Amino acid sequence: MSRRRNGREDDAEVSPSSAATEDQPGESGLEPHAASGEPAPEAGDEIGALRRERDELKQALLRRRADFENYRKRVERDRSTATVEAEAALLRELLGTVDNLERALSAQDAGTALREGVVLTHRELMALLESLGVTAVEALGQRFDPTAHQAILHEPHPGFEPGTVSEVYRKGFRYRDRLLRPALVKVASEPPGADPEGGDVH
Repeated sequence: MSRRRNGREDDAEVSPSSAATEDQPGESGLEPHAASGEPAPEAGDEIGALRRERDELKQALLRRRADFENYRKRVERDRSTATVEAEAALLRELLGTVDNLERALSAQDAGTALREGVVLTHRELMALLESLGVTAVEALGQRFDPTAHQAILHEPHPGFEPGTVSEVYRKGFRYRDRLLRPALVKVASEPPGADPEGGDVH
């Protein structure tokens, strides 16, 4: 490289360090943020955006997982309910057979051999129903319960307090925690001429 000094040109050699100093800004030719080891502002913004996107995806995944768990529980509950309903419908049909057997047992003119056969059949059927979770509804002498009893008659009955079941016309049955059918009953009422407190009206 030639320089003009005092009207003449002098040849001067330029060192690499001086060339670098002239051509690039900064002491070592690096930008200030690069020399200090800190990321550029643009890189920091990008990292922050990626972190926010990661957090949003994580929250979305957690929500989807919770929704799926709720859906799975709902499907299992619906399946269980449908199974119980189907079993209850079948057992309800069997109760008619129980009624017929009990009518045969109550017949006075049934032969001894026939009666014994009916007794055994009735016993086996009731044992089967009990093993499946079917139980009889308590009724006779119990306080009338409209959720388990169906009253078809109200009349005074000696020996029974008013409001209690004095006679059972047809047994009621439960299957697990649900009523298969109510018991058909007669409910004792106040005797004629009695006041609400239980005394006689004069």
